[in-house]
Amino acid sequence: MGGFADIGINIPLLIAFVISFIILFALLGLFLYKPVLKMLDERSKRIKESMERAEDTKQEYEQVKVEVQKQINQARQEGQAIVSQASQIGERVKEEAKQEARKEAQTIVDKTRAELEEERAKVIDDLRQEFVDISILAAEKVLNEALDKERHRRIIEETLEESAKFKGN
Repeated sequence: MGGFADIGINIPLLIAFVISFIILFALLGLFLYKPVLKMLDERSKRIKESMERAEDTKQEYEQVKVEVQKQINQARQEGQAIVSQASQIGERVKEEAKQEARKEAQTIVDKTRAELEEERAKVIDDLRQEFVDISILAAEKVLNEALDKERHRRIIEETLEESAKFKGN
């Protein structure tokens, strides 16, 4: 054994160091290496789960985004339909108001025509009465005698009626 001692290696000490190293390595493996690996595995697992949740959340976000866009488009279409319907109702109300105004205007025109016809007939009757009176006065002056006024009036009215009948035909 002189060979190792010559180079400065003490064999019992070397064996003690090797046994200590093996015991230390076994203890480190048992108490430190396995818990550290277990902790690293758990951390890796949590990171993986977080990434999966993030991916799921991203997919849910995309789905919700699409759904929200659909709802926005649907609301926009409903709004346009409501505006269109309101416009149609407004046009219908406007047209009904125009028709009502036309009816009222026609009623006023018809009423005015009736009043004018009535006034015209009254004026014609008044003129006829005045003409009868003037004719009687003229006949009295011409004949220079007072004739029966009622008889003359009846004769003149009959003459005027005959005259109106001839004009009407």
